[in-house]
Amino acid sequence: MNDDLTNFTGAQPPRREPIHGHYVDLEPLDPAVHGDDLFAAVSVPDGIEERFRYLPQSPQTERSDFDTWIAEAATSSDPLFFAVVDRSTGRAEGRQALMRIDTANGVMEIGHILWGPGLRRTRAATEALFLCADLAFASGFRRFEWKCDDANAPSKAAAERFGFTFEGVFRQHLVYKGRNRDTAWFSIIDSEWPALRSAYEQWLDEANFDAAGGQRQSLRELIAAARRG
Repeated sequence: MNDDLTNFTGAQPPRREPIHGHYVDLEPLDPAVHGDDLFAAVSVPDGIEERFRYLPQSPQTERSDFDTWIAEAATSSDPLFFAVVDRSTGRAEGRQALMRIDTANGVMEIGHILWGPGLRRTRAATEALFLCADLAFASGFRRFEWKCDDANAPSKAAAERFGFTFEGVFRQHLVYKGRNRDTAWFSIIDSEWPALRSAYEQWLDEANFDAAGGQRQSLRELIAAARRG
């Protein structure tokens, strides 16, 4: 950890421009471009209550409600929303945002993650997270955060799989949807990113997957090895 920040002049804010990957592109949210595909992805009835359980919005089953949300989200600079576009199909299969963007202190969070059924638990979803983290540290951010409801076990497991370090729980941190939220905090810091980045690149490499799409090494294994040096 570098405690001498005499020469630190802040980070560069993320731009409203595409971020290209191998499996996905992150495109700034645009209702005209992404509206139809994204509504189809997020409104799939199977599992919709669970997908929206820990998000600020209620399940978006009505197009009018979705259109109101996407019109507002597309103009926001913080959170800065991106559509997650599957490069193989050109369809938006989910969305996520960079938020609480603090360039002076070099801190940024990923949030508002909603990956539709076609994206969840895929290489594409992992790359979508990787692209945001890589952008953060390439832009001079010192800290990249993941926060979630402490009751959200799948989100906490995902944070740990992605290499975030659990830091603790803020009790009675928020009120949303008429209930209390104790918030679990996770982070990656800049000194950790080179090793984690290497692990991600190894995991995402097509050589890490067999002909049936099964992984040869898990991301957890690669991250653990990278941390051991």
